[in-house]
Amino acid sequence: MNDLILALDFGGTKLTAATVARSEVLSGGREWLARQRVFSPANADAQFDISTIVTLGKQILKGAAPQSIGVSFGGPANYATGMIRRSDHVPGWENTPLKRLLEGEFAAPVRLDNDANVAALGEQQFGAGKGYQDLLYITVSTGVGGGWILAGRPWRGRDGMAGEIGHVVVDAHGPDCLCGKRGCVERYASGPYMAQDARQWLEQEPQRGAILRELSREAPLSAKMLAVAARQGDELAEEILLRGAWALGVGIGNTANLMNPSLFVLGGGVTKAGDPWWETVRRIAGETALNDMVFDIVAAALGDDAPLWGAVALALYNL
Repeated sequence: MNDLILALDFGGTKLTAATVARSEVLSGGREWLARQRVFSPANADAQFDISTIVTLGKQILKGAAPQSIGVSFGGPANYATGMIRRSDHVPGWENTPLKRLLEGEFAAPVRLDNDANVAALGEQQFGAGKGYQDLLYITVSTGVGGGWILAGRPWRGRDGMAGEIGHVVVDAHGPDCLCGKRGCVERYASGPYMAQDARQWLEQEPQRGAILRELSREAPLSAKMLAVAARQGDELAEEILLRGAWALGVGIGNTANLMNPSLFVLGGGVTKAGDPWWETVRRIAGETALNDMVFDIVAAALGDDAPLWGAVALALYNL
């Protein structure tokens, strides 16, 4: 009997497909049988993403049929219906019946959810949140999103929109966010917004950011470049990174006051920014939360594969 599970991850900038043996996962194994990832071009749209990930999936399956498929999607997704509401970073995803499309391509049952919910499930089942009954997973990358585990199970809210910590307002007079509000956590803490601010600050303050300015001559400015420049002593890069850490810390502290979870698990590329970033997030979260609040803030154990392992957990639900 076929033992394959197919895990798919539609990220904001990359597409990943992987397979794992169900029997191995159930016995504690954590090895991919096959895994492929491609980066999306700047002009990618929904049709490109779908056709690319279907191709990746069929390549790693090598003609075999999966028992079940789990899908992580980087944007609002309806877990109950399998519909994608939209993507804030890739055009053309509005009201796409992704579950139906993938079931037609692979002839196997599909479960899907947004990437933060899926990564939360992955970390709780297989990673840093193992053994915890309540946690919030936060991804800090192209955007900032969150996924809840409450009483040991995913909690999605009425319309599947629970956990949107990226759009908690930390400064009502702050800069405009893509969601239409101002001063959101995501507007300060996400990689693309930090890079955007850095470009503007370099133009407005030519006397600052010498190291960052030099690095950006070799490649497009990114959050990763900010971290490199900050480690080399660039004060402008450090200011932008730690401002993002401040915003995230405020969001976490307020969330702790509201929901009182035991654990916050942080994943995504921005979390690799270094010790000063982590120290700022933890300090500001502690200062924002009530004195009686006790919680831990830890790095995701599964790294960039948290959504993929969460997709495996979703696929297991089908079986």
